Amino acid sequence: MRVVAFTEFGASPAIHEIDVPAPGAGEVRVRVHAASINGFDLAVANGYVQGMMEHRFPVVLGKDFAGVVDAVGEGADGYAVGDRVFGTVTKPYLGDGSLGEYVTVPVAIGVAKLPEAVSFTDGGALGLAGSAAVDAVTAAAPQPGERVLVSGATGGVGNLVVQLATRAGATVIATAHTDEEKALVTSLGAAETADHTTDLAAQVKDVDVVFHLAGDPAALLGVLRSGGRFVSTLVGSPDQLPTEEHTVLPVFAQPTEDKLNRLASGETRVVVEKVYPFEEATAAIAHFVAGTKGKIVVSLI
Repeated sequence: MRVVAFTEFGASPAIHEIDVPAPGAGEVRVRVHAASINGFDLAVANGYVQGMMEHRFPVVLGKDFAGVVDAVGEGADGYAVGDRVFGTVTKPYLGDGSLGEYVTVPVAIGVAKLPEAVSFTDGGALGLAGSAAVDAVTAAAPQPGERVLVSGATGGVGNLVVQLATRAGATVIATAHTDEEKALVTSLGAAETADHTTDLAAQVKDVDVVFHLAGDPAALLGVLRSGGRFVSTLVGSPDQLPTEEHTVLPVFAQPTEDKLNRLASGETRVVVEKVYPFEEATAAIAHFVAGTKGKIVVSLI
C-alpha cells in the first residue's frame, strides 16, 4: 500500500510502498478515505519527538482518519466490516499513521462511527483538532459574558474553539490578520478580532481566558486579567510558564468515543481550506507549514 513516511531520522517524508497491515487483537483495519495534517505530524517529521516515543520505521505520518472498516481483529467488539468510521490514531509508538491507504486502530479509544450525514473529508479533519478544542474549552469553562482571546483562531483547533466558546456564551476575540481571516473567524462566532502580527497586549486587555493555540505564551499572559485562565495545547506543564496571577491549564487531547460522537453531531462545523490528492501529500504538508485557514485534508480515494 502507499503511505507518506520517513525511513530514518533526518529523512524527508515521501510516498513509499509498504505491506498492508493486519489488525491485531482489539483493532480494526480501516481503508482510509481521508486524512488531515496536524502540527504533531510536523513535530514527528522534524525529529522533535525523538527520544520521547518509540519510532518503528518506516514511520507513517498522520493522526486523523476517516474511512471504512475492512477487517476486524479478535475482540474488536462493536465494529463490523463496512462500518463508516473516523478518529485519531492513538498508539503508544509512532509508525502506524493515517497518511496511507490502510491503518489499524484500537477500538478502545480514538475511533467512532461516522454518521452518513458527515462526509469522509470532514470526518478526516475532526479527530485531533476537535478533541483538543473540546478539551480546551472544557478546561477553561468559559461563562456567559466572559471575554476570551483565541490565539491561533484561524487554525483547525482555533476554528472549533471559537465556535464552542461562543456557544458557551463568552464574547470571543479571535486573532486574524487578513480580511479573509477576519471574515472566517467572524463567521464562526467571534465578536472581535485582533491582529496577531502586531502587539496583542496593546489591542486586548483584561480578558478572562486566553486559549493559547499559537504564539508566544509569555506575551499572551499580558492580555489576561489577574486571576484569569491560560489554556494551552502547546505548554506541557504549568512550570513552563511561571505566574502567580494566573492559572495555567495545559491540554492534551483525548479522542474518546463520546467526544468523537459529539464532534460528528453537527454542534460545530469543521472548516476545510483545501483537499489534496494523495499524490500531492507532501504539498499538503508544505501548505500546512505556511499557515492555514482551517484544515488541510489529503484524499486517498
